Parts: sequence; C-alpha cells; structure tokens
Amino acid sequence: QVQLMESGGGLVQPGGSLILSCAASQTIFSINAGGWYRQAPGKEREWVASVVSGGSTNYADSVNGRFAISRDSDKNTVGLKMNSLKPDDAVVYYCTLDIRKTMTSRKQTYWGEGTRVTVPT
Repeated sequence: QVQLMESGGGLVQPGGSLILSCAASQTIFSINAGGWYRQAPGKEREWVASVVSGGSTNYADSVNGRFAISRDSDKNTVGLKMNSLKPDDAVVYYCTLDIRKTMTSRKQTYWGEGTRVTVPT
C-alpha cells in the first residue's frame, strides 16, 4: 500500500514562509495530479491548490498569490510554497496524489496524514 509522506510543517511567524512537501513511500511510475487541502478543527476539509500532469495549477481564492504548488516529475513529489502566512493559515495541511504505481496500473488517489502549520497571532 502506498503511503504519502508529508514534511515541512511547523511554526512560523506571521508574514513568514514555509514549504510543504509530499512524496510517496515507495517507488512509483508517475503522479498524474496532486493537491493540497487543509482543515481547521471543527470544520470541513477545504481545497487549497492543485496541479495536473500538464503543469496547470489552480488555487483557492484565500491563498491565490501567496501559495505556489509545484510538481517534480523526476522525484515524484508535490510541494506547496506558502508565503505571507497568516494566523488563519494555521491548520493541518493534507496532500493528495493521483498515482500510477506501474506503467500499466490504473490511477489511484492517495491521501497523506497531514502536517500542522502554526502561525501565532
């Protein structure tokens, strides 16, 4: 079973930056698409950003212009560069990847277990 390994969360001061990274726990053939979601306590998980195989990216209005999602096809990782962080951004971030484990396998979606970002008020 493929697991997603997230890293990069932590404590940052308001206005600061963090880079999140997401990788599969084993060698895979390709990532078709990737995305980041976030969830605050007591609230539904919300979409933050996504990148598709062609490289096109999309962002939620709340992060557009501050966050940048990236995809490294060689390393099969997806990252999220977060700039100008605010206390409202201080939640748990989850990555999701659409993965093909082998050249002939079908695409499957996997989720990470989350990484916490803390931005003090």
